[in-house]
Amino acid sequence: MDWQTSEDTVPSAPVTEADARLLLGRPPVTGAWRDGDPAGARQFAAFGAFRTEGGRELPGIRIAFETWGELNPARDNAVLILHALTGDSHVTGEAGPGHPTDGWWDDIVGPGAPVDTDRWYVVAPNMLGGCQGSTGPASVAPDGYEWASRFPYLTIRDQVAAQVRLADALGVDSWAAVIGGSMGGMHALEWAVSHPERVERMAVLSAPPVTTADQVALNSVQLEAIRIDPRFQGGEYYDAGDGDGPHRGLALARRMALLNYRSPTELNSRFQRSWQSGVSPLGHGGRFAVESYLDFHGNKFTRRFDANSYLTLVEAMNSHDIGRDRGGVESALERVTARALVLGIDSDRLFPVDGQHRIARGLRHNIDGDRAVELVSDFGHDGFLIETARVGHHLARLLSV
Repeated sequence: MDWQTSEDTVPSAPVTEADARLLLGRPPVTGAWRDGDPAGARQFAAFGAFRTEGGRELPGIRIAFETWGELNPARDNAVLILHALTGDSHVTGEAGPGHPTDGWWDDIVGPGAPVDTDRWYVVAPNMLGGCQGSTGPASVAPDGYEWASRFPYLTIRDQVAAQVRLADALGVDSWAAVIGGSMGGMHALEWAVSHPERVERMAVLSAPPVTTADQVALNSVQLEAIRIDPRFQGGEYYDAGDGDGPHRGLALARRMALLNYRSPTELNSRFQRSWQSGVSPLGHGGRFAVESYLDFHGNKFTRRFDANSYLTLVEAMNSHDIGRDRGGVESALERVTARALVLGIDSDRLFPVDGQHRIARGLRHNIDGDRAVELVSDFGHDGFLIETARVGHHLARLLSV
């Protein structure tokens, strides 16, 4: 549940006037990628009818994805990288048409990088239900209208089932590694439990074995912030004009989420009690710098995301329980045959590191025994995106065994 764009994952900083000018103009009704927009480096794979765990059926689905490197003749060098809640397939590469920002893991993936694309064939899909090219609520249904509120409830297992179809289409029978952080880590764990024969290595970064009641509670207030926006219109807002979509509710949900992604130490250190301007916030109409920071990133988010997709993906996160119908977490983890790296951040208040230690204890082939790698960082949950040198070191360890 992370920011997932390079410019958002730098350490927190006060908002400048230049930053504020970036958001002039009315926000679009949706920040989703739409058919007709520049594809950029996206590729697309289309599939037939897809039935969800809940029994709903989509008549067809499409998965947007990007690749780097080449699949070797033995087809044994493929690495699957799975993004977090608000991310997309643009793991590495420059900004350009179709990609408003640089890749979110440029220091991790590329020639000579820890995930070396001179050696590995790297695949990164946009998850089912997302809004950057894969089928989601903003996609057009067979009747010519967006799915909107009709889009079915998805689980983590549904999203992995869609990724399995993509792997089959690409001719990848077994992944040399499946790597994911946060929500992507939920997917990586599900891959290794439900398809152990297809996963040789697994990296779970800053992700839990289950979404706890506390985490569901934090998610629920974000979802309600979107739903109570009068412009949300029960999810049927796509015909509205710029500035008339549910951007206020979506921005508020984002501001709530950001508080979970960073640590109190970092926010207090970066902002202290500084003011945004020379106008006092103590009864004189001014604002604290940290307030402007949250507003800026909330409003910026509405220009690249879709409110219905946010609901769909957060609810999918709420579904996450690796032990559901499998005899519990520990019983499920016994199914994993992959060599594993489990990594957490000591200051993560969204998915505390005790969850990663529980995963590590349950794995037979964790490269660090019964403990997760615990990075000491002030950056909280987003540390797995920011501490790239140290995260890259550990991924290289996994890929070398």
